[in-house]
Amino acid sequence: MSEPTRAEICVAACAEAWRGDGALLASPMGLIPALAARLAQLTFEPGLLVSDGQAYLLAPGMDRVIEGWLPFRLVLRLADAGRRHVMMGASQLDQFGNQNISCIGDWHRPRAQLLGVRGAPCNTINHPTSYWVPRHSPRVFVEHVDMVSGVGYDRAAGLGPRAARFHEVRVVVSNLAVLDFATPDHRMRLRSVHPGVAVSEVVAATGFPLSVPDEVPSTRLPSPAELALIRDVLDPGGRRERELA
Repeated sequence: MSEPTRAEICVAACAEAWRGDGALLASPMGLIPALAARLAQLTFEPGLLVSDGQAYLLAPGMDRVIEGWLPFRLVLRLADAGRRHVMMGASQLDQFGNQNISCIGDWHRPRAQLLGVRGAPCNTINHPTSYWVPRHSPRVFVEHVDMVSGVGYDRAAGLGPRAARFHEVRVVVSNLAVLDFATPDHRMRLRSVHPGVAVSEVVAATGFPLSVPDEVPSTRLPSPAELALIRDVLDPGGRRERELA
């Protein structure tokens, strides 16, 4: 079996975001997060609830067996109770985990209109949230987001303990590294760098000062069993590679 590619390392790193979640609803947005949620369910997190992206729940296993029906009203019920973990994208992220997917530039006259706020405020306040960023650059990792769509740690703290009791920005996985907020003031920290990436490369591609431990480990490689699942079962057409091209 050939060595894992960067895309396959990112799939395994995204899957790790759901480790320990148990019977939470995984809501991956995008190809690599979707592959990662299924990989977690097929390996170390068999109790994870994974939808097909529409209204059905997929059973653990190789055959994509539908094991349940999940209309949107039930998704909202799970979300409101903190029983969901979403992995979203981000056009901008700041050092406290505030996310922007709405517009670039001044709100009154933006340079670019994006998706809009959508469900990001509800997602980030009501249940765990992680992010997948396929192109790590200072344009994404910014000192201040142009508009807050997803709520970061500094803003959540201002809401008080009751309103933010389910708030958790767990990890950010990019094409270069894995980052988290395990610092005293919840500023973004470099957790690991992907094989072949230097710490200095991640620092240079980030538009704010990162918290960098004295020793930064390498992101773990997917196991042979995980690689077989990714290549032969989950994505035999290799679409994952195009996401990082």
